[in-house]
Amino acid sequence: MATPTVVLLPVWAAGHLMSMLDAGKRLLARSGGALSLTVLVMQAPTEKDRSEVASHIRREEGSGLDIRFHHLPAVEPPRDYVGIEEFVSRFVQLHADHMKAAISALTCPVAAVVLDFFGTTLFDVCRELSVPAYVYFTANAASYALMLRLPALHEEVTAEFGEMEGMVDVPGLPPVPPSSLPLPVMDKKNPNYTWFVYHGRRFMEADGVIINTVAELEQSVLDAIADGRCTHGIPGPTVYPVGPVLSLPSSPRDEQPQPHECVRWLDAQPPASVVLLCFGSGGFFTATQAHEVAQGLERSGHRFLWVLRGPPAAGTLQPTDANLGELLPEGFLERTKDKGLVWPTKAPQKEILAHAAVGGFVTHGGWNSTLESLWFGVPMVPWPLYAEQHLNAFTLVAYMGTAVAMEVDRKRNNFVNASELERAVKALMDGDSDDGRKVRKKATEMKAACRKAVEEGGSSYSAVGRLSEDIRKGAVRVSE
Repeated sequence: MATPTVVLLPVWAAGHLMSMLDAGKRLLARSGGALSLTVLVMQAPTEKDRSEVASHIRREEGSGLDIRFHHLPAVEPPRDYVGIEEFVSRFVQLHADHMKAAISALTCPVAAVVLDFFGTTLFDVCRELSVPAYVYFTANAASYALMLRLPALHEEVTAEFGEMEGMVDVPGLPPVPPSSLPLPVMDKKNPNYTWFVYHGRRFMEADGVIINTVAELEQSVLDAIADGRCTHGIPGPTVYPVGPVLSLPSSPRDEQPQPHECVRWLDAQPPASVVLLCFGSGGFFTATQAHEVAQGLERSGHRFLWVLRGPPAAGTLQPTDANLGELLPEGFLERTKDKGLVWPTKAPQKEILAHAAVGGFVTHGGWNSTLESLWFGVPMVPWPLYAEQHLNAFTLVAYMGTAVAMEVDRKRNNFVNASELERAVKALMDGDSDDGRKVRKKATEMKAACRKAVEEGGSSYSAVGRLSEDIRKGAVRVSE
């Protein structure tokens, strides 16, 4: 009989696509040849995204693993959307018929379908085909717990969350300030809020939820989910914490090509002396904010590597390479040339975080970046910009203890004053800072926990094994 396959349907964004693929490859390895992978590829809505997806696929096709890619027909993207959550949810929904046809045409048994968490509308297709449906959740367990809790919170909190009295109850977490909720949750009239509630409700229909987290990082949250405390006592789907799922270089540095210029600059810096500032694929600064950052860094006196991107071009969403002459204060680069490097385009974040010279990380707090920082034991200062990052910042500071808090003004588009950045960097990097000592110690503990989790016998290794066994039980042959 043909090897049963697990069908993956990822969203095209790199943080979703590559994370799901890497989790799929772990599942493939643990199955011992009992499973294969079939990846249904949606045609991304922009040429730039399509080019990046094609590059990722070429690399995976050359890996020699039992992974097949099936490109779905293009669909016309929605035009009348308010925000990214609504856009992605509706765009995925438009692929229902194409997904059904692709799965129906497979000649091997289908063990399961794994959907991105924006794809819960496609549960309906899985039910029509009588195929088990799993969700791959790229954010942390805290965000998943909030989304499970949100349908009930919607009824309990009649006002806008920003106007409510007291804290928000998310079981397993300390009381959450309303200001730490994800941006889409802050406006109940916004379609993005509606989609958050919708997905939170439909997660309960999944046969299982695979989360890119480590049990030891979020144990009380995972316990609350398992006990039904997020869902009025009703047990939710089985959760498989399989993280950290990271694409890390497989060969030692001395076997790799010429090191990146940022890495070569770090080679000349003392151990744990440099604070990295990097804000993900969507983070950028205006000149006004960049001036505040420059002043704060200069006054802190600490060494820094600042990956600075400029605002998107008109009609686009992606940051541009920074024009340093326009964004930075006059004379800043000259005054800081012995202590700092400003890099105006993309940089190899994982290689930088792995470097011994890096002692702290000012980050937007995206979950992939957070896991990378924890993997290398680098403490953080979160500067949330969008999506669920404000909740991530809260969990890093108040729950995990791996970050120094920084005041971010959400009403001013997440603005940070120079004095506040200076304070936070000093607290993070100064050797005699109590806050710095505490978060460095906690980050070191989390590094050990993350690495132990993926080793044989570790919590994530065992979760992948359970997932493999559960999926293999569900293999069915699908026909028109």
